[in-house]
Amino acid sequence: RSSAKLVAPLGCLVSRQKHTLPDLPYDYAALEPHINAEIMQLHHSKHHAAYVNNLNVAEEKYKEALAKGDITAQVALQPALKFNGGGHINHTIFWTNLSPNGGGEPKGELMEAIKRDFGSFANFKEKLTALSVGVQGSGWGWLGYNKEQGRLQIAACANQDPLQGTTGLIPLLGIDVWEHAYYLQYKNVRPDYLKAIWNVINWENVSSRYATCKK
Repeated sequence: RSSAKLVAPLGCLVSRQKHTLPDLPYDYAALEPHINAEIMQLHHSKHHAAYVNNLNVAEEKYKEALAKGDITAQVALQPALKFNGGGHINHTIFWTNLSPNGGGEPKGELMEAIKRDFGSFANFKEKLTALSVGVQGSGWGWLGYNKEQGRLQIAACANQDPLQGTTGLIPLLGIDVWEHAYYLQYKNVRPDYLKAIWNVINWENVSSRYATCKK
């Protein structure tokens, strides 16, 4: 019985589709003046593309290691899978969390949940901003959903660690605080970037993610 359970996932890995860079749902310049076109172009077409390419390479090597039964190689590939896989997951969410028609405050069930779990939207915004400003080096600030407890939580992740894979929280809103996300425009003043990004948060997308994960 146990061997039968292994056949499906291994078969999926052998015949897997390569990961591809998702298109942005808006133009590179669409988020200006809050995030300029040069940042968006480099961030999407260079940085995210590199995570996708390196993830595909790592998965090919992992497939070979599986076929050979080389456990040492499988273990050695875990950091590359985590870093590049996380980078692909995180950025795919991030692009949809932003919109030229964003900003303001969420509505409906998400707003009620924010008030319930953080006291007010202003308090939530302040807490997530402070958490994101305080990330040491590179990483992300997140609003996530704790399915077991049925409540919203904020969390910070280092580097490209994916939220759900490292904390169990379902990602709703991610704020990228790697320097490549803001340095060309905001230099080393991360708080200014974080102040600006709230003007382009796509609350419809975040609300949709919240509704989906509650099902």
